[in-house]
Amino acid sequence: VQLQASGGGSVQPGGALRLSCAASGFTLDDYTISWFRQAPGNEREWVSTIRNRGSGSRIYYTDSVKGRFTISRDNVKNTAYLQMNSLKPEDTAIYYCARGRPPLGSIRDRAVYTLWGQGTQVTVSS
Repeated sequence: VQLQASGGGSVQPGGALRLSCAASGFTLDDYTISWFRQAPGNEREWVSTIRNRGSGSRIYYTDSVKGRFTISRDNVKNTAYLQMNSLKPEDTAIYYCARGRPPLGSIRDRAVYTLWGQGTQVTVSS
């Protein structure tokens, strides 16, 4: 049972990247999947969530990425994605995907996620 995050890289401001979070050993849409990020010197912060199928697969974003990032899930590939457009230098961080079954009020809480991917580095710089 694991999550494998990939797709990070270095881009210029205004560029785009698509992060992938491949699940193995379990069915992805049985769980809530969230993306978090951690910049140097900062705490890991919540970015986006797609709820499990039973909760309607509802989607949520932190305010700073609304309109620029899109979370999605491919149930055939058992993979979640984070499409990141119009990237800014402040988006630079290590991005992690995580699995859990949090109550709606707790989707931003790192502690409720029981399985994490290994992280993928995103660097936005000119």
